[in-house]
Amino acid sequence: MKKLFFITILLGFQSLFAQETFTRKDSLRGGLQYGKGNYDVLRYDLNIKVNIDEKSISGYNDITFKAAINKTKNIQIDLFENMVIDSIIHNNEKIPFTREFNAVFLTFPQFLVQKFEKKIRVYYSGKPTIAKRAPWDGGFVFSNDKQGKPWVGVACQGDGASLWFPCKDSQSDEPDNGVSIKVAVPNGLMNVSNGRLIGSEDLKNGYTRWDWEVKNPINNYDITVNIADYAHIHDTHNGLDLDYYVLKENEAKAKTHFEEVKPMLDCFESKFGKYPFAEDGYKLVETPYLGMEHQSAVAYGNGYQKGYRGTDLSDTGIGLLFDFIIVHESGHEWFGNSITSKDVADMWIHEGFTCYSESVFLECQYGYEKAQKYINGLKRNVLNDKPIMGQFGVANEGSSDMYYKGALMLNTIRHILNDDAKWWKLLLSYSEKFRHRIIDNRMVVAYFERETGLNLKPVFNQYLKYKNIPVLELKVTKKQLEYRWKTDEPNLTMPIDIKIKGKETRLQPTNEWQKSTFKVKKMKEIEVLTNEFFVDVEK
Repeated sequence: MKKLFFITILLGFQSLFAQETFTRKDSLRGGLQYGKGNYDVLRYDLNIKVNIDEKSISGYNDITFKAAINKTKNIQIDLFENMVIDSIIHNNEKIPFTREFNAVFLTFPQFLVQKFEKKIRVYYSGKPTIAKRAPWDGGFVFSNDKQGKPWVGVACQGDGASLWFPCKDSQSDEPDNGVSIKVAVPNGLMNVSNGRLIGSEDLKNGYTRWDWEVKNPINNYDITVNIADYAHIHDTHNGLDLDYYVLKENEAKAKTHFEEVKPMLDCFESKFGKYPFAEDGYKLVETPYLGMEHQSAVAYGNGYQKGYRGTDLSDTGIGLLFDFIIVHESGHEWFGNSITSKDVADMWIHEGFTCYSESVFLECQYGYEKAQKYINGLKRNVLNDKPIMGQFGVANEGSSDMYYKGALMLNTIRHILNDDAKWWKLLLSYSEKFRHRIIDNRMVVAYFERETGLNLKPVFNQYLKYKNIPVLELKVTKKQLEYRWKTDEPNLTMPIDIKIKGKETRLQPTNEWQKSTFKVKKMKEIEVLTNEFFVDVEK
């Protein structure tokens, strides 16, 4: 949920890319060509101490990997340049490295052999970035609870996990064999990270180390630390462990408020398949910032309110029927965490589907009509400022319209299909087909086309690659209705439903004018079903 309300307004698709220029720093961060593509990460073993008084980190990360190509001695890892690498160790020897911006280039003494496992230990320390407005900007949040005890969290989507630990900072690669996260914090506090709590150890130096283990693949920005004097609430639902870590003053409130988790999980499992990370459990962790989809440790900071901080993003009243952060961030467990986009330019794969999951939950709880009213209410937040898809290979996200317009595009495709049984089967099969996989836009479109038998690529292209939505042009000539699509995407063929004098019918417009057989006296006799199709109409 990186960019929900912080948006740059630009004028048009062509002018957008004329204004945006990308540098080598962008390519080092977002691309794979300089050494990040030379290897595949198998596992991270992170072991750090957080000095809250100094707002600093020290420790190491073990990176287990295998070479993806033969005859290379070089790989690239990432760590923000304000963090210091003390040394990099391989086979008990120091590996030479150089730094450029946030990129770290390692040179091994011998060629790496493809598919053979290697491990490096990166010792590092420093003061990580402090977030000013988390989660919209990345970094640590150092706060205090009502008793004055430290309360610390981190959110780094967009900026990257390398702002606080060394890693291969790319959504294109996840540690296949899981992650261990060991975090030492001052005595009297607890650290909560992803996965299962393995144990804790008093280090006899004023710190206690909390050890967590993640069994499943996990994207870098989901790896997290949460430090506070937490109360722990444990529950189960259909065999799944539910664990809530909340500030002690909110324990009673959380026990009641978090009951919404159970019907939400029932809904999402019925529509999207089994919870993807049962081995690691499901957690909500109270944070000093609004929220984030940290896998199996969802960050919660919505103040135990319905809606989005007590407001309704749809302005329909329906958005106050559920806790936005619980539902939206948990929806990411399926879309973003289980199914991950290879490049941040395709972040609509995370945000469009997850925003749509809000209306799915409403439909499960309150029915189709309320869900449709809610999702159509979200149109007020669409900017049509620039394309949803960003530039690839340079860590460039597209428009924040990836949320609302992305969800409305999916709602449009549902109504193009015009068969709800097939629609729910499609969403379920999509979620199961790409479970725990890293994908891209091309794979999504191909799957939807194959499963529906429809030519949907032009539809996806119009909504994702251009700033404008389709415009249905209508005119009446000699009492005969004529119609066509006005679009940036050439050769768009997309059906749409209209009503003529209250009677519903389906048109099959193209970019060429077509004449209907319908006799129409006045344009006001025609109603275009724009609640089912996210389009503009020109009469």
